[in-house]
Amino acid sequence: MTVNFARKTLTTAITGASLALLAVQVQAAQTVNLGHTLSDSSHYSVGADAFKETLERLSDGEFEVVEHTAGALGGERALIEGLQIGTVDVVITSTGPLGNFVPETYVLDLPFLFEDYDQARCVLDSDLGQDLLDKMSDHDIVGLAWSENGFRHMTNSQRAVKTPADAEGLKVRTMENKVHMEAFEQMGVHPTPMAFPEVFTALQQGTVDGQENPITVIVATKFWEVQDHLSLTGHVYSPAAILGSPILLDGLSDEERGWFIEAARASAEATREEVSRLEREGIELLRENGMTVETEIDKAPFQEAVQPAYEIYTEQYGSEMLERVRASSC
Repeated sequence: MTVNFARKTLTTAITGASLALLAVQVQAAQTVNLGHTLSDSSHYSVGADAFKETLERLSDGEFEVVEHTAGALGGERALIEGLQIGTVDVVITSTGPLGNFVPETYVLDLPFLFEDYDQARCVLDSDLGQDLLDKMSDHDIVGLAWSENGFRHMTNSQRAVKTPADAEGLKVRTMENKVHMEAFEQMGVHPTPMAFPEVFTALQQGTVDGQENPITVIVATKFWEVQDHLSLTGHVYSPAAILGSPILLDGLSDEERGWFIEAARASAEATREEVSRLEREGIELLRENGMTVETEIDKAPFQEAVQPAYEIYTEQYGSEMLERVRASSC
């Protein structure tokens, strides 16, 4: 009986020690708040899942990623500001508001800059893309990786749009981005910038007639519920950026910071795969949900209409980045 009691006591002590060690490990896990403005079924969320899995695996549980979807932490501009003051740790965002913080990135928002996905991805994965990520550190933002939204298309509730003349007079929500707004003004459209979480309601109430986004976002947001017409204009390639807060990342070791970069790259890869899938399958889904899809778009008139946006861009920001994109071997 004495031996059994001793064994029980030892077992209890070992179990207690194990639980205590586990408690210490749980307490030691640092929460990483990751925010974006799309739904938990979106391509952003696919990327967020990949980020979470990779970072938690590489860090062996040292970091625990908590995803905040659908603008729960604010619109994209607010999320980027959150990075700067440390209220958000990691953000997946379009480049829409990013130029307001890092003007060099405006070059990526020029209309008809890239011919296809292969070219766009090649440029972003090149030294030029890394240079743009590096420039973000001058603005209290850490650029971790380039992810993706896709080529942007126009939707509206009023009429089919096949030419710039068809779009004239429409009130179209755009991102809070000077280059985008100028391009639409040149087409005779009334650009109406607003934060993404406000867009669905604005379309529903008729505050704006339309919006422009990649197929990925149109599907994830179920814009078919408030929009009748989709025009495959492909007027702008829209990357996404995975950004970190310097308040978190500057305090990490080189190894830990490397985990975040690797997690961001895994996120970007997963997101691009999801974008490619939705490009293949999304248009049919939109048709099934009642949208009329205009596929025969002559892009030449659109390209001509938005050409002044290039002149305005180079006047304000110079031509270096644009020339580097055009000179790329991609």
